[in-house]
Amino acid sequence: MFRELRSGNGQRAGSMLLSDLALLVGRSPRVRMRKPKVTRVGFALCLGCFIMVLLYFNSSLKPASEPVGERSSGQKSRRSPLQTLYDGDQVESAVQAIHQGRREVLEEACRSYTRKRRVLIPEDLKHVMVDDQHGLLYCYVPKVACTNWKRVLMVLTGVAGSLRDPLAIPANEAHIPGNLRTLSEYSTSQINQRLRSYLKFVFVREPFERLVSAYRNKFTRSYNTAFHKRYGTKIVQRHRPDPQPEALERGNDVSFEEFVYYLVDPATQRKEPFNEHWERVHSLCHPCLIHYDVVGKYETLEQDSRYVLQLAGVEDQVSFPTSSKSTRTTGDMAAQFFHNISPFYQKKLYNLYRMDFLLFNYSIPAYLKFR
Repeated sequence: MFRELRSGNGQRAGSMLLSDLALLVGRSPRVRMRKPKVTRVGFALCLGCFIMVLLYFNSSLKPASEPVGERSSGQKSRRSPLQTLYDGDQVESAVQAIHQGRREVLEEACRSYTRKRRVLIPEDLKHVMVDDQHGLLYCYVPKVACTNWKRVLMVLTGVAGSLRDPLAIPANEAHIPGNLRTLSEYSTSQINQRLRSYLKFVFVREPFERLVSAYRNKFTRSYNTAFHKRYGTKIVQRHRPDPQPEALERGNDVSFEEFVYYLVDPATQRKEPFNEHWERVHSLCHPCLIHYDVVGKYETLEQDSRYVLQLAGVEDQVSFPTSSKSTRTTGDMAAQFFHNISPFYQKKLYNLYRMDFLLFNYSIPAYLKFR
């Protein structure tokens, strides 16, 4: 069953999957002792069995996977990021207070709006990336700086080779499957160990700004032909009256209104899951099942990223890239896209993303007309 562990000071230290099977040892029947003295052969057998038992327990007490850096270098074990977060005083108290508040809001929202908790399964963990060397678990959310966070983890885990600047890693390489391991690839006992002892963090964003960002990137850029073919053609076919043959074939001129109709159409999710770029954060990262230690926000990206790197003790090894893009989607830009969406569909769309608004403490945007 799903279980939660706490550190000594009462803070939540992780989440658990199904517990491992316990070994049941039955009692052996009583054997009558022979009177003759123990022979040399018997003594040798007993000694051999004793040594085997010692070797077995010695190997079973080792952790599932030691951090590679410590194992290879022979350095003394250092405080983990999780210990630094809950027991340390190395990070500015004001920043700690902000993140403590976010954890409390998230926990309260989970208690209030989650009716029934279920057990985590490996499928839930495909977005959770693992850094065994530094004890980090990162759940990536597309359109919330996940490219740069993957680059940072590639540097930290050594996947990037000698590169120390995350921006030197091409964006497409950051998304290659297999570069970074996901938590779903580990055994149940290894998953449990990491959920208990690693620092778990996620970055979120105002839901409708993220949604507009996904639309702009996937449907208004000429180079995203794969998205146009897979999703654009379906959207045009289902939600455009009398579409032109060229639009049906290419799907490269989907309007934001048509995109909204596609999202709120009940048939959409019945036929296939949402693409990760517009899937809800609570469906990608399961924050009511995994107790995240740090909830970073896109609105305070640089501060929160620096906080995570400080907790990991690597702020002198790698820096989170500073964004200089002037094309990033803002609240004012999102308001322009929603201007032509009727209050009826605004309400339906809000209901679809409502849990993300509640869990991560985002207010209903002022530009919505259904309020």
